[in-house]
Amino acid sequence: MNSTTTSTLATPDLLAIRALYDLPFPELMFRAMQVHREHHDADAVQLCTLQSIKTGRCQEDCKYCPQSAHHPDAALMPEPLMATEQVLVAARAAKAGGASRFCMGAAWREVRDGAQFDSVLNTVRGVADLGLEVCCTLGMVQEHQAVRLKEAGCKVYNHNLDTSREFYPEIITTRTYDDRLTTLETVRRAGLEVCSGGIIGLGESLDDRIKLLHELASLSPHPDSVPINSLVPVEGTPMAENDPVDPIEFVRVIAVARILMPKTMVRLSAGRTEMSAELQAMCFMAGANSIFLGEKLLTTPNPGRGEDFTLLRRLGMHPLGGEFPVADERAGEDGTWAKPCTSQGCGHDHSHEGAGHHHHH
Repeated sequence: MNSTTTSTLATPDLLAIRALYDLPFPELMFRAMQVHREHHDADAVQLCTLQSIKTGRCQEDCKYCPQSAHHPDAALMPEPLMATEQVLVAARAAKAGGASRFCMGAAWREVRDGAQFDSVLNTVRGVADLGLEVCCTLGMVQEHQAVRLKEAGCKVYNHNLDTSREFYPEIITTRTYDDRLTTLETVRRAGLEVCSGGIIGLGESLDDRIKLLHELASLSPHPDSVPINSLVPVEGTPMAENDPVDPIEFVRVIAVARILMPKTMVRLSAGRTEMSAELQAMCFMAGANSIFLGEKLLTTPNPGRGEDFTLLRRLGMHPLGGEFPVADERAGEDGTWAKPCTSQGCGHDHSHEGAGHHHHH
């Protein structure tokens, strides 16, 4: 299956995608690696940071998310919209820590015009001025709002499909799959890049995973980035007891995403804390070329920066478009973080970093 024909002609149908997924593992990996090298530097990983700028009290009922007001047992402290200066403190720290993209997530059902949106636009301007690529995920959005985001310096809009159309109502009932697709069309029309992916481990069937990949690959043009999340079960949510994802199945999803969407950045998102170095390495080999840095992904845990840089160095890989950040006072001898910045003795104010929920990305 030659990637150039796949990307320019019709999207492969469900049977063809299932056949790819079911290939013997070495063959699937080999094909994914070939496509990956045709379009990307296979030794580079894009480093992103995800910051929750408004946390909790969300009207949506996503069963995986501790930010939903429908899950009072999730023990999440709601936080109001962060002031621009607070976010800029986090953005400067992210940049110093090596991130090239800064994503901001608000637990909103949709963007509403007014003071809060104006504040977000102001924040977008400030983060863009730092030289970071800006991505926002603020729920459903209308075209005039998407245009204002782009004018303020936002480059990317994230809005995940999460799962297949058929399984979606099992996870979320407060909005429809078509609402999601409409928002993606809207931000594309406004000239923003599209970031859209899904979550593995929601209790979906293999068919649902194939349908999600088909849905993403049917978007024209393909999403610029596709985050593949492995569910982090959160206590107090209906998904707290979900079974963990089979690691080999997870790598298969990444490999098929890479083959179907050759030029897309495939982001290894939530759930990395549970992944061994070997599993993450296998994901990179299968075509994942973007990760989130920082102690939290919105509200769920994420490996510390130091561990990530240590892993990339072990693999002889490097940040996309740059070098590892210069060692600073909290770094070890080799430039990796000796301990997370939350530890004592770190002079930075990280009190506002990372609240919110990863599956938004």
